[in-house]
Amino acid sequence: MNKFKAIQPSAPLAPYVKQYWFVTIEDVTLTSQRLVPFGCTALSFHKGDRTYSSLENDYLPQSHLHGITTNYTNLSFSGLIDFICIIFQPAGAKAFFKMPLNEFNATPIPLDILGDSELSELARQLNETANDSACTQLIEHFLYQRISQLNKYNNIRMNAAIDMIYKGPTDVNHLAEAVCLSYKQFKRIFLESIGINPKDFSQIIRFQKVHHLLQLHTDMTLDKLADECGYYDKSHLIKEMKEFSGFTPAELLEACDPTYSAYHGLFRSAFINLPLE
Repeated sequence: MNKFKAIQPSAPLAPYVKQYWFVTIEDVTLTSQRLVPFGCTALSFHKGDRTYSSLENDYLPQSHLHGITTNYTNLSFSGLIDFICIIFQPAGAKAFFKMPLNEFNATPIPLDILGDSELSELARQLNETANDSACTQLIEHFLYQRISQLNKYNNIRMNAAIDMIYKGPTDVNHLAEAVCLSYKQFKRIFLESIGINPKDFSQIIRFQKVHHLLQLHTDMTLDKLADECGYYDKSHLIKEMKEFSGFTPAELLEACDPTYSAYHGLFRSAFINLPLE
């Protein structure tokens, strides 16, 4: 059985969660995908065979919290792929975890290291539940119970800053001024709430915009892409694309799935197929 399902969160959780992913593929021969920065913290629960990460030079924990990073990694797997993933809004994960999110961005954190009994219990329940709808109910019940940990005012400020970043390039001073914080306050709260600094986050969002347009408009020139996405020129675009994905624009387009769609859009913004060697 091969299955990919993207489920939208219920309305009250939509400000904090982008999607829930359910992926099952049986009898996979050794294959690889590249996970590129996509600007979201993710909570993954793996039921299948273990996945190897080139960045970690080790197997990933079966269930782990993965913060926002600026690095790409190649993931190799075989046998049974079976995982559930909660993709948080950029500032959404902070509503559910007490620790500053920048403590999660260096490496995937195994759930047992977090010392969170409620989260460990959720992992156990999901591992014992096969039905996707039932799993979604378990996840949402867990999230509803945790949402009170959020600082409402900082969340409003950070979401306003993120909206500005999505609309186009802007400097940190302007963002801080727009949300009525000093430069130092803004950088500190942004780092704790999102997991990386505002400049790096802005660059990831810019990369994701060009990644999206490259798949949606395959005939768009690099000069047009650079202008549309806020790069200085096409050389600047190519440099940042190589940093975040390891690909040139032509290589990235070649590697992308030709059946790009809105349904798979968020998943395809994170995972890129790699050719077998």
